[in-house]
Amino acid sequence: MKPNRSMTRKESKHMNKPKVKLIGNDGNAFTIMGLCQRAARSAGWTQEQVNAVMKEMMSGDYDHLLATATEHFEVE
Repeated sequence: MKPNRSMTRKESKHMNKPKVKLIGNDGNAFTIMGLCQRAARSAGWTQEQVNAVMKEMMSGDYDHLLATATEHFEVE
């Protein structure tokens, strides 16, 4: 995967979908991104994969961030 492009839905389907517990945590966008980053790294994602999802999360508003999180992670 090239590091400077966003991950496609097809590519994300080939990765495991780590669990992220958002309920009961701070709903701040940076907190959500941090929780997702930690979960992705713990699940064995490459740095390129983590970077691609973080870039996609930051490419829109808060609702886009949440939608991206639910697309790539099993959100609880």
